[in-house]
Amino acid sequence: MKQKALISLLLLIPAPSVGVLFGMILFPDTTIGQGVFICSKIWMIALPALWFFLIEGGLPSLGKTKPGGFVVGLLSGLVISAFVVGAALLLSRQMIDGEFFKEMMAKVGLDRKGLYLGTAAYWILVNSVLEEYVWRWFTVRQFEKLLSPMGGIITSAMAFTLHHFVAMQVYFSPLVAWICSLFIFAGGVWWSWMFVRYKTIWPGWLSHALVDIAVFGTGYWLIFT
Repeated sequence: MKQKALISLLLLIPAPSVGVLFGMILFPDTTIGQGVFICSKIWMIALPALWFFLIEGGLPSLGKTKPGGFVVGLLSGLVISAFVVGAALLLSRQMIDGEFFKEMMAKVGLDRKGLYLGTAAYWILVNSVLEEYVWRWFTVRQFEKLLSPMGGIITSAMAFTLHHFVAMQVYFSPLVAWICSLFIFAGGVWWSWMFVRYKTIWPGWLSHALVDIAVFGTGYWLIFT
């Protein structure tokens, strides 16, 4: 069981970082870069389900959230969102090169309000679900087979943070990338703990989605004001 869990993690964890590396850093705006990026996304979504059904012999189940999960998800999402907005208001103008950030957003068309809001809606409603599915439902469970429950929480949060850190090198200074990565790691720890505590991804997803609203709201403020 431990060997299988380790293999699944070795197959999964590098994929998003490789996709970001090829698509955003080494070969941006090229067919090969975008191809590797898209393939990495498909791999991330397909592997956990295929592994669960074909290797582990799992059965479909909606699961049942333990009582109190959605309340904790709502409250924690609001608290973390308030922290994100407060940090942005206090620090962003001093630590983030606004013109460079706008220039990078313009390269991918996110300087247009309609596309920005559409992308935000996708990230909040869809991508957050996919991340909870990959990094909590699958990765936490696999790490738990190798380590203790707390070890699974910490290591899954580290894996969750890795590709975000690689991507942020494109948009921010190393200092800002490290600071943001610490926040992402803390969020990963919290959402992983929520999955372990409440047994489904949905309380963590609610918290995660609210934080994404705050993040994209901050981005909107930086780009369009």
